Amino acid sequence: MKIKNIAIIAHVDHGKTTLVDKIMHHCSLFRENEQSGELILDNNDLERERGITITSKNVSVVYKDTKINIIDTPGHADFGGEVERVLNMADGVLLLVDAFEGPMPQTRFVLQKAIDLGLKPCVVVNKVDKDNCTPDDVHESIFDLMFELGAEEWQLDFPTVYGSAKQNWMSDDWKKPTDSIEPLLDMVLEHVPSFEAEEGSLQMLITSLDFSSFTGRIAIGRLQRGVLKEGLQVALVKRDGTIVKSKIKEIHTFEGMGRKKVTEVQPGDICALVGLEGFEIGDTIADAENPEALQTIAIDEPTMSMLFTINDSPFFGKDGKFVTSRHIKERLEKELEKNLALRMVPTDSADKFMVFGRGVLHLSVLIETMRREGYELQIGQPQVIVKEIDGVKCEPVEEMTIDLPETVSGTAINMVTIRKGEMLSMEGKGDRMVCKFVIPSRGIIGLRNQLLTATAGEAIMTHRFLEYQPLKGGIPERQNGSLVSMETGTAIPYSIDKLQDRGKFFVDPGEDIYEGQVIGENSRQDDMTVNITKTKKLSNVRSSGADDKAKIVPAIKFSLEEALEYIQKDEYVEVTPNHLRIRKIHLKEVDRKRNKI
Repeated sequence: MKIKNIAIIAHVDHGKTTLVDKIMHHCSLFRENEQSGELILDNNDLERERGITITSKNVSVVYKDTKINIIDTPGHADFGGEVERVLNMADGVLLLVDAFEGPMPQTRFVLQKAIDLGLKPCVVVNKVDKDNCTPDDVHESIFDLMFELGAEEWQLDFPTVYGSAKQNWMSDDWKKPTDSIEPLLDMVLEHVPSFEAEEGSLQMLITSLDFSSFTGRIAIGRLQRGVLKEGLQVALVKRDGTIVKSKIKEIHTFEGMGRKKVTEVQPGDICALVGLEGFEIGDTIADAENPEALQTIAIDEPTMSMLFTINDSPFFGKDGKFVTSRHIKERLEKELEKNLALRMVPTDSADKFMVFGRGVLHLSVLIETMRREGYELQIGQPQVIVKEIDGVKCEPVEEMTIDLPETVSGTAINMVTIRKGEMLSMEGKGDRMVCKFVIPSRGIIGLRNQLLTATAGEAIMTHRFLEYQPLKGGIPERQNGSLVSMETGTAIPYSIDKLQDRGKFFVDPGEDIYEGQVIGENSRQDDMTVNITKTKKLSNVRSSGADDKAKIVPAIKFSLEEALEYIQKDEYVEVTPNHLRIRKIHLKEVDRKRNKI
């Protein structure tokens, strides 16, 4: 059977996972009466809640006697490490572009990787049923983008189909809808090259990992040449060139949504191997007698760091099962094995760890996963990594695109320029504006919230890492100070009501709070210690108008990313399975004054 391996790449929300759903239905992977739901490959809770793909996954379908291995990749720039790995397994890529938005920054980033690897691009212009969409202009801009990224002639000669994955049709001409997505699959069969195996001994690069509690770690990759058999003795060539002997116990290939055990695998197919020991992503499985290594995977460096530490607040251990530094360290080490773009550095204290990642989202997905597994921890303010290049201190700079209504574009541009952003271009699309900027990564932390507030939730902001540039100078931080609790106890509605003119609160009446917890935002610049655990004094003297009803404004509740972007240098976010709290690093006011910088 012929084998084609394709990766689907696109910007976040352009419809990759929906398209994979439709391909699976078309190739009848499910019985007629089977309820499969939507976004089938986004299978963990976090992916479903956020509506984004976080880890790439494989699925295989059979169409016209050809086995097609489809790899669904994340579209968010913070998960670029995931995309770079899996492109090594593909022979061609389906570049999916929204017919209204056109190629976005993330499309550019992933497409660059695919072109450098010499993959054949096939273009799918999706969502042509949207109002005001311009499929022909989008096709032109994709050609310009590929030319700009240095594509070769055979890559520039790309086939295109138009359609709507949601409405389940694809066609060569967007004005003539068809009734199925067959034109897309035919394009894959016709244009994606089949894998041509070279002569030579066994070679396979490990590009991804899986874990099973029964069999341990599982290595996944595409067989480049040679034949893999069950029980075969192999050599494992590590990144640094050392060679370890090992043995394959079981081989599985991908079939539909699951895996099938086989005795041997042909070159070009993607398979999962059980029984290998001590391997890492980027190692080569080679012939035991004559091992030859493949080029290992290079991963872009992380640009942001956060301090992870144990939860030492007065409420520690009330929610979580895992609260000690040993638990947190073991969990982070386990994550490092499969999350390539992550790094961890121990600090001078045994219960604090510096964790480096691609961005706030990359790290917050890890924190959110740990929180759901029952961990309690505290996170410090996100910091960008400053490097010294040729004696000059440099910081990461990102390319950012903001798509927003024309009427509020002035406010947004002003916000970005205050944060040392430089404007590159500005173009109108209907009644919306698309503005492009170059901005330091530091400036992006906390910007999304402000933008959404200023544009009544209408702004769409995307950014990707560009390069390191010399430091840009100071960036204004949060203007308002914090309201800090003076006592440990329960928040009383009477006290909150009386203090409402001091600022906005983050806690609801009846919530348990502790001394040093940040319970609100001050309306002025400095921090203020307040007591909201005071109840009303019940005396026997009545005064007129004393018993007005307490009218309390609803508390502001942060998501994890919002909390991380909100905090100042002297604050932590305390994360437990049921609560997110912001607190001062020094809980007592005396200590805070002593340690004030």
